[in-house]
Amino acid sequence: MATTRVRGGLWLIYLAVGLATAAAGLLLPELAYSIVYDLIGLSAAVAIVYGVHLHRLHRRGMWYGLAGGLVVFVAGDVVYSVYAYVLDVEPFPSPADALYLASYPLLAAALLVMIRSRTGGRDRAGLIDALILTTGLGLLAWTFLMRPIASDPSLTTGARLISIAYPLADVLLLAVLARLFTSPGARSTSYRLLAGAVLLQLGADIVYAGLAATGAYSAGLLDLGWMTSYLCWGAAALHPSVRSLSEVAPARGVRVTRARLLVLAPAALIAPGLLLLQGSRGLAIDWSSLGVGSVVLFLLVVARMSELVTQVQDQAAQLAALAHNDALTGIPNRRAWDLDLVREMIRARRTGAPLHVALLDVDHFKRFNDTNGHQAGDLLLKSAAAAWRAQLREGDMLARYGGEEFAALLVGCSQAEAVAILDRVRAATPLGETVSIGVVQWDGEQTPEQLIGAADDALYRAKERGRDRVVATLPPEPQPGGHPSPTLIGAVRPGLGG
Repeated sequence: MATTRVRGGLWLIYLAVGLATAAAGLLLPELAYSIVYDLIGLSAAVAIVYGVHLHRLHRRGMWYGLAGGLVVFVAGDVVYSVYAYVLDVEPFPSPADALYLASYPLLAAALLVMIRSRTGGRDRAGLIDALILTTGLGLLAWTFLMRPIASDPSLTTGARLISIAYPLADVLLLAVLARLFTSPGARSTSYRLLAGAVLLQLGADIVYAGLAATGAYSAGLLDLGWMTSYLCWGAAALHPSVRSLSEVAPARGVRVTRARLLVLAPAALIAPGLLLLQGSRGLAIDWSSLGVGSVVLFLLVVARMSELVTQVQDQAAQLAALAHNDALTGIPNRRAWDLDLVREMIRARRTGAPLHVALLDVDHFKRFNDTNGHQAGDLLLKSAAAAWRAQLREGDMLARYGGEEFAALLVGCSQAEAVAILDRVRAATPLGETVSIGVVQWDGEQTPEQLIGAADDALYRAKERGRDRVVATLPPEPQPGGHPSPTLIGAVRPGLGG
């Protein structure tokens, strides 16, 4: 128990000791401080590898990719420290820059594999949101960081390319961070530590770029941002919730929460905002960059709207299906039956085509259900609905009327044809069970309730005569005193046909 508790709190111990060491390192001489800095970075890679084995993670490749990316970054720190504190030179570009820049694609690739494992490749809406954020913030990075570097005549070609590559690497990291925030899945402590690691590294890079551009950077407090980022990488792998990071999130609908909208809306307005800023201050307007950025953002917003419209349409179709289809059998339910019956009665009155209504009732269903169990009863109803529907014509309708009772609507056939069709239905009843059927032809005047009542009377007669048969009645004829009376015209017994 004590060992388990220590393992569960190992991430917190690592984080606390690491932060204390980083803060104490600021008081050391430059060379000793750089050694502490590099050791903290290396400890993050070691913590990730140890966390993979401690928690027996199945998806190890992405974590080893993260550890490799951090080792490459630390190698850049080591090379820089040797140049700065041993050789007392700071060449630019240098091998340290190559190592720094190489680490970003490694970290991004590992994180993208993790994100894909969480989404299962299903979260197109989250991907579009991430692209909107990245495009908008990428325009800011180009306008204020990369474009001034690209137009600086004092830089050599190599220095200009490396200087532009750093903000590009940050844009790549920003894209991954946006994708991480927009991906579904559990927001565990490990997830928050991982997001914090990316955010801290990105924030420290951006602040450094701004300070370096003005010549105000000096080693010190800003380095705490990078060191804390290292520690968050390691703590994320040590935390017990690390197992949930690569679990596929349940499928969910495309949603735009208020918080997400408050982030997406400003990002989508960055391009026109920059255009207004440059125009209002009389600056040279970067038409090409802002124009392309505006087009890309517009297309992304349209794509996001398309996702939402598709979601609404799919939900409407699902709601319509739930409202009009029986959950067990999948055929139309009582509500759909009532609507279709009225619709067909109106059509039959207009065209003069005959219309027949039949009620079907599974014989001795309660006994079957009590003997074989409710699951067997459900199976019988599902199988019967499928078998009966296969015997009806394309324009006919079969609905679940309630319980073990079904209703059929036959249009455009004679009484004899209706009886023959329903007898095929009766013979197709599965699992060795039988069904009784009563059918009546609409007289053109009956209300839906009267028509159903007449079919119910015919069904009663089918059961009264021994079940497993079709009984049809003519439309009710007026009797002295104005009371209609149904006329029995035939009964179909098992195997006798019409």
